[in-house]
Amino acid sequence: MNFFQSELGAKRLGLLHDLLPKASAIGMLVNPTFADAETHARDVKETALPLGLQIHVVRARTVDDFDTAFAALAQQKIDALLLANDSFFHGERRKLIALAARYAIPAVYFRRDFPVDGGLMSYSPSLTQAYRQVGIYTGKILNGAKPADLPVVQPTKFEFVINLKTAKTLGLTFPPGLLAIADEVIE
Repeated sequence: MNFFQSELGAKRLGLLHDLLPKASAIGMLVNPTFADAETHARDVKETALPLGLQIHVVRARTVDDFDTAFAALAQQKIDALLLANDSFFHGERRKLIALAARYAIPAVYFRRDFPVDGGLMSYSPSLTQAYRQVGIYTGKILNGAKPADLPVVQPTKFEFVINLKTAKTLGLTFPPGLLAIADEVIE
């Protein structure tokens, strides 16, 4: 199963741009030990060019790097943050959300858990649908299908989650168009 996490960076950047159309500098936090980190950063930078956005990539490979990374982003006067997908970041989401709040940086995340835990917004494949597909595949294999004969499955349902409490804390108002396409709005 392919979750398209790295490929969704462009969509997340577009959502940030829709929320903050006057923004010009976007920070991107990546874990340099994640295999696709540099590809993800390159793809986001390519997407940013036609939008007139500058991407400032900062790297954090350990929890101890987070404070330095956020201080660097603040020093660069970024308007918003795009968090690159990484299971390490997901495991440390509460610390990352707290740092984004402390520095008052609007951020888009790669899993719905982030806005549920207080982050601003996320765009990601639906894990519910993915787990359902895993169950279907398991059933096929248990009924005799050879795993090598089964096609790679890609997500068809994506979730856009907004946390309005966090938006209010940041002094942001979501445009009606973004609210209309949200799959979940946390109030």
